[in-house]
Amino acid sequence: MATARPVYDRIGRSYERHRRADPRIAARILAALGDATSVVDVGAGAGSYEPAGRTSVAVEPSRVMVGQRPTDAAPAVRGIAEALPFRAKTFDAAIAILTVHHWADFRRGMNEMLRVARRRVVVLTWDPGIFARTFWFARDYLPEAVEHEHGRPTLPDVLAAVETCAVEAVPIPHDCSDGFFGAYWRRPAAYMDPGVRASISVLARLGEEAVRPAIERLRTDLSCGEWERRYGHLSRLEEIDLGYRLVTCPVP
Repeated sequence: MATARPVYDRIGRSYERHRRADPRIAARILAALGDATSVVDVGAGAGSYEPAGRTSVAVEPSRVMVGQRPTDAAPAVRGIAEALPFRAKTFDAAIAILTVHHWADFRRGMNEMLRVARRRVVVLTWDPGIFARTFWFARDYLPEAVEHEHGRPTLPDVLAAVETCAVEAVPIPHDCSDGFFGAYWRRPAAYMDPGVRASISVLARLGEEAVRPAIERLRTDLSCGEWERRYGHLSRLEEIDLGYRLVTCPVP
């Protein structure tokens, strides 16, 4: 498992350009961390959500993602969630931001986070049921995206892996600066950009050949006004609940 080529070595090459932390989401993560002063960021990627002003260490398996980290980012350790290279209770908190669905052994990774944290574990993940019902792109253009994620850990799995936790909805602002799958819900033309699509893991894993028919249907609907007719009401919304959830788990 540790020697397998990390998926982000293949799909993560443009993350520093399209996956910048959104300050409103970052503020929710900071609030969930509370008074934790030392944090391990598991599956940290390029380090978008590492909390400023706290002692942080990143764990990331992909050399491509580590190579995109800013020069002033927290130190990074090449490693996997399932075998964190730290002693028990090393950090006040452990965070995992939009990453658990990539782990090979989700429960082992969660147990590792609970092992190395003294106070709390914070996970940003998603509820596939809400996502499939509310996100027009996944529901009406590319249902294969949700089907492709079937069997990967999501919110119900996180809740089943811990005894007690608090769950907070994370609404997505219309101008979200972090270009994950649901970020462009009010900016449909963004999905026309191959760089944007390459920075959305589920689209990158599906591949351009599988995604292209949905993109062409969307392109046609945008040009003829059909998208505006069906979804124009979204332009009146400042944010939307697409099923993204922040889970905070106290450590026993």
